[in-house]
Amino acid sequence: MQKILYLWEELKASFWFLPLLIILFGVGAAYALVWADHLTGYRPAGFLQYLFPGSVDSARSVLGIIAGAMIGVAGTVFSITLVALTLASGQLGSRLLRNFMYDKLNQVVLGVYVSTFVYCLLVLNAVKENEALVFVPAISVFVAMAAAVAGIILLIVFIHHISVSIQSDKVISDISDGMAGSMEKLFPADIGEGEETPRGEEEAAKADYPHRRDVLCDKGGYLQSVDSDALLALASGNDWIVELRDRPGDFLVKGLCLCRVYSREPMDEGLDDGLRRAFITGKVRTPLQDAEFSIHQMVEVASRALSPGVNDPYTAIACIDNLSAVMCHLAGARFPSRCRYDPEGRLRVVADSLKFSGMMDAAFNQIRQYGEGSPSVLIRLMEALARVSRFARQDNRKKEVRRHAEMVLAAARRSFREPCDLKDMEERFARSF
Repeated sequence: MQKILYLWEELKASFWFLPLLIILFGVGAAYALVWADHLTGYRPAGFLQYLFPGSVDSARSVLGIIAGAMIGVAGTVFSITLVALTLASGQLGSRLLRNFMYDKLNQVVLGVYVSTFVYCLLVLNAVKENEALVFVPAISVFVAMAAAVAGIILLIVFIHHISVSIQSDKVISDISDGMAGSMEKLFPADIGEGEETPRGEEEAAKADYPHRRDVLCDKGGYLQSVDSDALLALASGNDWIVELRDRPGDFLVKGLCLCRVYSREPMDEGLDDGLRRAFITGKVRTPLQDAEFSIHQMVEVASRALSPGVNDPYTAIACIDNLSAVMCHLAGARFPSRCRYDPEGRLRVVADSLKFSGMMDAAFNQIRQYGEGSPSVLIRLMEALARVSRFARQDNRKKEVRRHAEMVLAAARRSFREPCDLKDMEERFARSF
């Protein structure tokens, strides 16, 4: 079930899914309205004669003009989107193209124009004039005109939206929203729910199983998702302990160990495929179970902003501010345990769990390295770490934040040329740590 839900989420997030639904709606609307025209035989009277088509030629003319205009505007929208993607890729990083492609408004706009074009073609085909039949679908043509007016309004909205969406502040805000949603969903996660199990108890549980077997990867790629429910069911049904070697976001190599199975009896090779089906791999990383995905996106924006060719410390500072908000949440969050148990309390799954130290490294290491020599960036990084430290309740997490603050201070001592800047940095460190 978890794997099905993952695939459904990926399908909904795909670029073509929403436009395809809108196009199918247009096809259905065309047949439904033509059928309504056939049943009612509606003919406009009075003032409505000026709004509805009165002849076959006028209906064909209106539908042909709208169809041609909509497919032309769809091409314009596609060109504008490509230009925006090119600018975003060059300035903010190619990995952010996923954010623009999966933007719902972009998908709706493209779907509406293509859907209106298809709708007009189908209604145009229904307009008949021969010796046996004269049929003018007045309601259907009026709906096409209304869709054309709505399309013009939508074009204005789209141009405004695309001009705003490529601004660095908007991109950073969108990534931050994605990070916040991802962290709330993944902490605590399903695998390893509960308190941390001491390593001694974990090794003692494994020692009860004399047979071990490594299940190898049958294909390479990024691990996108792990069906923890399926793994737990397999381990419980066969009396195994399954130890995972990787977590979502890691790169798998064909032929290397995917997981290790501890069993009481020699394991049948035919069961390997059942275990492999619990792992979803792909060519790219996805944010659904990969907690570090959005963090790496934000770090990439900051790293590009600090490159000599761009030299935009304000964008980097905005990235640090948003990263600090996420790390403040993680500083007080309960991280998932390595171990998961069956209803009887027996250890069944041992996962490669995330740690607060790893998330801190992912968020701040590269920014500190690229920001060395920029006083404004390193000072803001020290302020961010001081903010995170106030949310850290456990001693080990406070020590981890202090470790990063010490590295920032060391970078400042190596690179700051102005004594006042260094003094400011040392005072901030002394006040907070």
